[in-house]
Amino acid sequence: MTLTDEDRDTLIKYNVEKSKKAIEDAQFLIENNKLNIAANRIYYGIFYILSALALKHRFSTKKHHQLHGWFNKNFIHTNIIDEKYGKIVKQAFKIRSDADYDVTKIFSNELIEKSFEEMKEIISSIEKLL
Repeated sequence: MTLTDEDRDTLIKYNVEKSKKAIEDAQFLIENNKLNIAANRIYYGIFYILSALALKHRFSTKKHHQLHGWFNKNFIHTNIIDEKYGKIVKQAFKIRSDADYDVTKIFSNELIEKSFEEMKEIISSIEKLL
């Protein structure tokens, strides 16, 4: 499916809104000690903002690893954005995967709160590129 510029702009805005909603959701979940679910929302907040960036640059994929690879190749390795953000994406994905698929996994408040702060930072930084 080919998107018009107007459709693309609408989808970019929608993904930015979803990333900001994920911040609100993660904050609520952390405050209510629902850390595994917060880990999911933290990663998806990052995923939505990366998806918005990909749309802006006409890159499309449904696969998380392809999106991460595209982001690293085009923004981290080219020094457009600090390399720490590539590490944040990778770590958030790992934490989310552990939270979703390892039913025995228990996260510390410190880890999830750190991940939450990193999520807010990466969303803010990428939003400036949009």
